[in-house]
Amino acid sequence: MNVSISGHHISVTEAMDTAVREKLVKVERHFDQIQSIQVILSLDNSGANDGGKKSHKAEAILRVSGQEMFVQACEDDMYKAINEMADKLDRQVRKYKTRQERKKTQGAGREGRYEDLTVDDVVPAV
Repeated sequence: MNVSISGHHISVTEAMDTAVREKLVKVERHFDQIQSIQVILSLDNSGANDGGKKSHKAEAILRVSGQEMFVQACEDDMYKAINEMADKLDRQVRKYKTRQERKKTQGAGREGRYEDLTVDDVVPAV
C-alpha cells in the first residue's frame, strides 16, 4: 500500500505523520487490496484574525481497483481531525467490502438455481 502524506498551509511533523500511518493500519487490516492512499492535512486561517477558531482539516483519497473513496474531517485540533478522517475511511472501506462480498454470493446463487433445472422442467412433455 502506497501512502502519501502532504500538508497545505501547514508543515507535516513526524508526530502527525506517525499518527496518520497508525490510524491507516486499521483501515488496511479490514481491506488488503488498497492500491494507494493520499492524505492532505491543511490549516484554514480564515476567521482566525477576527477571534474565530482555526480549522484543521484532514482529507484522504483511497484508491482500490475500479474505485476511489474520498473523506474529509474538520476539527479544531489536527489530531482529532486525523482520528475522525480515519474512522470515516474505515467505515467506507468496510461498506465497500460488504458490497463486494454480497455481489459474489448473490451471483453464485443465481447460477446455482439454473444449473439444477433439467430440460424436462423447462419444456413440458406433449
